Amino acid sequence: MSEIIRGLEGVIANQTKISSIIDDRLTYVGYDIGDLAENASFEEVIYLLWYYRLPNQRELSIFKEHLNREMKLGHSIIASLAVIAHKQVHPMSVMRTMVSMLGVYDTDSEGDSNLSNYSKAMKLVAKMPALVAAYSRMRKDEVPIEPREDLSLAGNFLYMLSGEEPSELHEKAMNRALVLHAEHEMNASTFSARVCVATLSDFYSGVTAAIGSLKGALHGGANEQVMVMLAEIGDVKNVEAYLDNKLAKKEKIMGFGHRVYESGDPRAKYLRDMCEELTSVTGETKWYDISVAVEKYVLEKKGLKPNVDFYSATVYHCMGIDKDLFTPIFTVSRIAGWSAHIIEQYEDNRLIRPRAEYIGQIGNTYIPVNER
Repeated sequence: MSEIIRGLEGVIANQTKISSIIDDRLTYVGYDIGDLAENASFEEVIYLLWYYRLPNQRELSIFKEHLNREMKLGHSIIASLAVIAHKQVHPMSVMRTMVSMLGVYDTDSEGDSNLSNYSKAMKLVAKMPALVAAYSRMRKDEVPIEPREDLSLAGNFLYMLSGEEPSELHEKAMNRALVLHAEHEMNASTFSARVCVATLSDFYSGVTAAIGSLKGALHGGANEQVMVMLAEIGDVKNVEAYLDNKLAKKEKIMGFGHRVYESGDPRAKYLRDMCEELTSVTGETKWYDISVAVEKYVLEKKGLKPNVDFYSATVYHCMGIDKDLFTPIFTVSRIAGWSAHIIEQYEDNRLIRPRAEYIGQIGNTYIPVNER
């Protein structure tokens, strides 16, 4: 057998035109992530990932209208969500189930044409924020809110969550978070989606597989754990003792380090800036202060820099979002990238089938059950 590379670290499994990570620089179709985070709307980024170019004004207007039309969930989906909204399960389990349910209600779910795949991608990207928002409200016995035609996807998401039109700052923060999380090359959830559809399974199955991977604490679930840690610390004066104890127990400090980046996650800076701005406006500066102190401690003790999950936790918290919705919000964004990869996989498909080195017993011979 060839050399074993645990976790497939550094293995090139495919080619893509969607995004790249080269010399710790993240680009979407050649555009630097910082340029997009500071200037682009999430809708523009979705279009870019799917069509490998930015839309002009007319194309963007039509695209936004289409997204808005598809955002409404319909009675069947709301009824299905009502059945599970009060179940004591993680919200990501609800999202996984509801995306699968969307496939059940889509009469074209098994369609495999290019046009059909883009149509399903549009439905999923539009309906994911509505699903998360409706679930958040229904579990609190509140009525789901339909989207508004005059709001962006980021603005509509916050509006459907709270029932109040978001402030300009909150909409800006959510848009930036969605842009930064939209795509990230061959990460675990994207790879899961591509493995699934490489068997020629359907689009909804690919996204469901991706959600299952994103749920884990070592992937999308990290941002939720970051907020748990910050809340446990409680005050900047407790940072050193708390983290000393955590390291003494050899426990992982969530939100730091990355399997690909060597000099730090380039997305973290933009969420750090957003975190500072939001906490100063809301008066909750202690969360930013604690975060900065944790960042300094981990860099000094472990040589690790924060990743995209670390500051996104405080950004969402400052917008009044429940911490167990942090990972579902990740799906609201990353479904744009998953959809792009699923379409790309279908267009140039090969079954993904690696090998494993056997290290178990050998030479066994069957013994009849009455002789064992």
